Amino acid sequence: MSSATIHQYVPKTAQAAGDRPEVPIRHMDFKFEAKELDDTFFRNTELASAYFEALSIFLTYGEDLVIDTARYHRQFVKDPELKRLVTALIGQEAIHSKMHNEFNDVLAKHRYPVNFYRFLADRVFELGFKKLSNRMQLSLMAGIEHFTAVLAEYMMKHEDIFYESQDEKQRALWMWHMLEESEHKDIAYDVFQELSGDYALRMRGFALAAFTIFFLVPLGGSLIPVFRKPSNLLRPSYWKDVRRSLAVLAGPKEGVFGSTIKHTLDYLRRDFHPNDHDTSAYLEYYKEKLLHPETGLLTPYMTKEFVPGKRA
Repeated sequence: MSSATIHQYVPKTAQAAGDRPEVPIRHMDFKFEAKELDDTFFRNTELASAYFEALSIFLTYGEDLVIDTARYHRQFVKDPELKRLVTALIGQEAIHSKMHNEFNDVLAKHRYPVNFYRFLADRVFELGFKKLSNRMQLSLMAGIEHFTAVLAEYMMKHEDIFYESQDEKQRALWMWHMLEESEHKDIAYDVFQELSGDYALRMRGFALAAFTIFFLVPLGGSLIPVFRKPSNLLRPSYWKDVRRSLAVLAGPKEGVFGSTIKHTLDYLRRDFHPNDHDTSAYLEYYKEKLLHPETGLLTPYMTKEFVPGKRA
């Protein structure tokens, strides 16, 4: 990227200018065990749970793309506070990738096609997304982060979902990820706006991210129950699960994607900013619930926490 492409970008919110909450890097150790895995973790469904298991596999590649893209573009960011936050984004995403890879190794012990999906994802990213221009990767990074922010807000608003299962470590994994995606939801977008701000380019990145989240991951998730148990295709109980899974994923009132479509498409507004959707009250609530030194759900699994210092 040439420095000639950089223009003055004034963040939309006062928080982005310097008085926003810190974005800590938390090192985690969940010590996942195969015997504890609940393969119907999401709403006691097989197919809908498989979507999130496929997401766990593919998102490690998405996070690595975000890390590489953020690391490359950090050198062009002029705002020292935003540059420091990019370092925090990189740190959080690196731990996400590491923890989900450890979780995915456990999935593999339950006949999930983890290695096959890793092979496919590697091909998609190495031969597809990573061949894109730097500007397009920057736009894709912002688009990916929008979708994870939408998903994180949905999860924050539906806390009860996490407690329908006794799988505490999987609960902790997704709630920790939810918290941090919401903490850093505006960083990638602000970097894109400072270094480009091209609306048409932003829409192309959004379209690629939507293709991944709404087509590639569901395709992978839909095949998992069949890979694990081919007899599912002949079981009436499985097809009943399929109907319920589609409802909890796509239902217009409570579905993960059906009920958030307005938020998702809000990205199409020219004057959109992630902080138009205020999650500060949720963050305050979940930080207390998850990180309290004595009662926090994440406390037993967190080994270190620090905030990156300002860069020269």
